Amino acid sequence: MSMESLKETFFAECEDLLDALGEGLSAMSDGTADPETVNAIFRAVHSIKGSGGAFGLEDLVGFAHIYENVLDQIRSDTLSVTPAVMKTILRASDVLAALVEEAHAETGQRPDAMDPVLAELKALSSEPVEADDAPASDDFTFEAIPFEAIELEDIPSDGLHSIAFKPKRALYENSHDPVILFMALSELGTLEAECMSSDLPALSDMDPTESYLSWSVTLKGDASAEEVGAVFEFVDGLCDLEIEAVADPVSVEPLEVAVADTRPSEAAHVDDERPANKQRQAPSPLKRPTLRVDPDRVDRLINTVGELIINQAVISQKVVANGIAQNSDLMADLDDYGFLARDIQEGVMAIRAQPVKPLFQRMARIAREAGDATGKEVNFVMEGEMTEIDKSLVERLTDPMTHLVRNAIDHGLETANDRQTAGKSPQGQLRLSAEHRSGHVMITVSDDGRGLNRKKILEKAIERGLVAEDAKLSDAEIDNLLFAPGFSTADKVTNLSGRGVGMDVVLTEIQSMGGRISIRSEPGRGSEFSISLPLTLAVLDGMVVSVDEQTLVLPLSCIIETIRPNPGDIRPLGRNGHVLSIRGAYIPVVNLGSILGLQSGDMIAEKSVLVHIQSGGANPLAIAVDDISDQRQVVMKSLEANYGAIPGVSAATILGDGKVALIVDPDAISKMAVETEDNIRAFELEAEHD
Repeated sequence: MSMESLKETFFAECEDLLDALGEGLSAMSDGTADPETVNAIFRAVHSIKGSGGAFGLEDLVGFAHIYENVLDQIRSDTLSVTPAVMKTILRASDVLAALVEEAHAETGQRPDAMDPVLAELKALSSEPVEADDAPASDDFTFEAIPFEAIELEDIPSDGLHSIAFKPKRALYENSHDPVILFMALSELGTLEAECMSSDLPALSDMDPTESYLSWSVTLKGDASAEEVGAVFEFVDGLCDLEIEAVADPVSVEPLEVAVADTRPSEAAHVDDERPANKQRQAPSPLKRPTLRVDPDRVDRLINTVGELIINQAVISQKVVANGIAQNSDLMADLDDYGFLARDIQEGVMAIRAQPVKPLFQRMARIAREAGDATGKEVNFVMEGEMTEIDKSLVERLTDPMTHLVRNAIDHGLETANDRQTAGKSPQGQLRLSAEHRSGHVMITVSDDGRGLNRKKILEKAIERGLVAEDAKLSDAEIDNLLFAPGFSTADKVTNLSGRGVGMDVVLTEIQSMGGRISIRSEPGRGSEFSISLPLTLAVLDGMVVSVDEQTLVLPLSCIIETIRPNPGDIRPLGRNGHVLSIRGAYIPVVNLGSILGLQSGDMIAEKSVLVHIQSGGANPLAIAVDDISDQRQVVMKSLEANYGAIPGVSAATILGDGKVALIVDPDAISKMAVETEDNIRAFELEAEHD
């Protein structure tokens, strides 16, 4: 395995360690942390430091070293966790995460908050360390985790090193692999390794979970003792290890290691064996066994299961077409096949499912940064963070959620003085919640701030020409003006807002995931932004419709109701337009077949079925179709990867009769309808002018 592959594994492990760090610090903030949680927090920082040192990440290592000094004082009860201390170690976790991100991106930059937070950590540490003296990757000291069998000071800095290495059972239980260690050693010089099997028992007496093998390793090169020891820092306490310097180096051959389907170790958890901490009982709740799987493999498996479901639907339809009785044994077996296929599908989809907690923890970091930048006190609250959603959706939610959190703090929450004047607590509250609701995931960002200033929003919209001066808009319509491109109510541009590139990005990204966003705000009480998303992008609940003898699927997530209009409900508007009169309001009617180019000519109102939809922040729309035939769950197939992009269509699926049905994109249809009306008006004006 190359060093680049090991480095990518390190950054993947850092994600798990940072998640564990955030989880532990959240428990500390809530006052629910036990001593083992504090130990787990320390180990997470220590593991990041040790791994970073192996790759020469000096800023990361130096900062983590001082950070773990403070955490060590907390776990040894020499430093009390006051609100000020808690704030510092929370900010330190943000800086540590930023350092990992900068190292991964190889920008060579240091986070802006690093120096002030470093100064705060030094002030808390009983042994302050100057930034220039912080331990780097080339001059490690291992005072925090001494090797019981090694005296590093007695080993010469170069020459030949003899290493006796015997893994304990715990080493394998923590997903470590001696091969990875040997490969890391081989980068320090020429290596010779001999496996010692003398401790192997008879086959009948062998425990497959026990560790019997050991290795005798010889390393020749210019590596220092500290560099050799650093390789084994990950497995300190998980093995018996002796390193000796050999006075007269001898020639050795390079090590050749054959690797067969070997995966890098999972997040390294280094057990600290200090005497003061030998009373620990159960393993830390933050240490969870995980299995890394290539996302492409999961996608292939999901596609295969989708084909299985399609095949089951095809067989069912053929059996019914052949007139086989519903109560026959064959139909019963076929039903069992269908239930089994659905169970497999749900199990496979669960592999891609991931709690939103890592996303929420990242938003906690964003909230702290925004609070510091604006000088506002923010109480960040998470609810339903274990709610699961498709992993691809979690990754794409980062940018929209960042915009919403920053806007809530910058625009929504008042300053401490303003809040006290209004009779509120000086500390503003920002709440993130998630829950499953009707086959969707509902994520809500709410604050207890001043609420939306609808008068100011409308004035800005009129100033920018978005609405007419005499327009009479409802509260919901005014709120939706926030999603207009380039719209901003900020009086000046800051690092957080004012450029008008936030909320339109939020809407566009949410819509691209098949979701919707809504706003609810009350002056003086706060605002709430609710995001509704499908559980996955691989399977869709849809309504099967027909248009001009073509079968199409409309996503259920955007459908409000279906309507079979009475005579007079559909009224003409303009030259080719129509509107639907419903409950005292009028909504535009769009002929789906005409928009998609499937048919031409005027819509026949008496023969149409209307599907009332609303998608994203767009206005309601009635889509005219010929008929509605079914409502079912369909497996989405990408068109762009197999054919190409089609305007108004998001994907395709295969129905039970083997036919391919296109899945309509409601947002695109809404935009195409508006563009069509604009083009008609432009053509008419040009004709009148001529």
